[in-house]
Amino acid sequence: MEVFYMIVFGSLAAFVAALELSKSSKDRINTSSAFNAFKNNYLLVYSLMMAGDWLQGPYVYYLYSTYGFGKGEIGQLFIAGFGSSMLFGTIVGSLADKQGRKRACVTYCITYILSCITKHSPQYKVLMLGRILGGVSTSLLFSAFESWLVAEHNKRGFDQQWLSVTFSKAIFLGNGLIAIVSGLSGNLLVDTLVLGPVAPFDAAACILAIGMAIIMSSWTENYGDPSENKDLLAQFKGAAIAIAADEKIALLGAIQSLFEGSMYTFVFLWTPALSPNDEEIPHGFIFATFMLSSMLGSSFASRLLARSSPRVESYLQIVFLISAASLLLPFITNFLGLPSGEKAGSISVSGSLQLIGFCTFEACVGIFWPSIMKMRSQYIPEEARSTIMNFFRIPLNIFVCVILYNVKAFPIAIMFGMCSIFLFVASLLQRRLMVISESQKPRSEDWTALKEKNTEEEPLNI
Repeated sequence: MEVFYMIVFGSLAAFVAALELSKSSKDRINTSSAFNAFKNNYLLVYSLMMAGDWLQGPYVYYLYSTYGFGKGEIGQLFIAGFGSSMLFGTIVGSLADKQGRKRACVTYCITYILSCITKHSPQYKVLMLGRILGGVSTSLLFSAFESWLVAEHNKRGFDQQWLSVTFSKAIFLGNGLIAIVSGLSGNLLVDTLVLGPVAPFDAAACILAIGMAIIMSSWTENYGDPSENKDLLAQFKGAAIAIAADEKIALLGAIQSLFEGSMYTFVFLWTPALSPNDEEIPHGFIFATFMLSSMLGSSFASRLLARSSPRVESYLQIVFLISAASLLLPFITNFLGLPSGEKAGSISVSGSLQLIGFCTFEACVGIFWPSIMKMRSQYIPEEARSTIMNFFRIPLNIFVCVILYNVKAFPIAIMFGMCSIFLFVASLLQRRLMVISESQKPRSEDWTALKEKNTEEEPLNI
């Protein structure tokens, strides 16, 4: 393995260690032992769920390519996953609010295990089914678990500020340390033990099964909407009204879609960007380096969230601008005509510069996740939390599907440039959110009132 990769990894590890060891009392929040027990149980489950997801991450594209599929066909498989998340995600999110968040978390484990099993088949239709199941799973992963946590946290009467502790720790572990271990473990299974590219998916299925057992034995059920009405259409209408009635919620959804859309596009493009001529790159080690960057960001975010100033709405503007600049590097290196590597050779100068930019972007991702979770806990009504969060994923999935569908039409540098523009727009919207959050008082109209208003207006629309 090249010294360059080791230097980048070592430097990031030193920065993370320095940040963690240098934390003062101002950077920490004092909590109770009961909360710590609750937090640790959630972090254990969340870490296992994320391990099941991260083990697969570096090898999805690689596995499809070993089965003989080209970039266009692989793009269609990715589109199927995001399309599935768009079509079914809102439904499963609403079901989580109505039927229970614990049930939804168990459903996530089952569907993702089935998705892992399909990776054993080289048949395109079977892999397509796996992507559809994976899309449903992704919607549940990024809505049901957070919804269960927020509801359970409030039900047990813990301090609202303590949520930021759980959020930052969850990202530090689940999107950082666990992701690094998963990346290195995947590298061990595929490259060292030579078990083949499907081995990480088998390991992921086993870990998800363990996590499901812990959920079933230690979690209690909670619901979003406690009413007896189980009508999904009414739930959708209420969520749509809540978004339309509060500009802060609408802006939050747009910001999330723009950032996550760019992030998921990056997930698809980083491999061909770093090895345009099939240069030899250690996929698992690079993935672990990205996740170490995410740890750096989440460690920095925990310091920011522990203080009253600067506010989340303020510092995220800067985060989005840095993200936009980092994803602009592939476009810049292409414009300057920096030389790329030779086929089967080592990473090029252009690839090295892009790797540094990608690590910077991942650090911004590490700041983004706990910060957006904090804002969602403040602005989204509890009764329809999962439903609204999956509403946010609809434009996100449309955005990613459009990008992937046109993957052959645009050079990779142009696609990264588009992502950079979207992140710049996210920064502008974040500025607007900060302004109105400072000028507007919290809305007095709650979820129940919104639903009653919708019911009263319906006869007038007939």
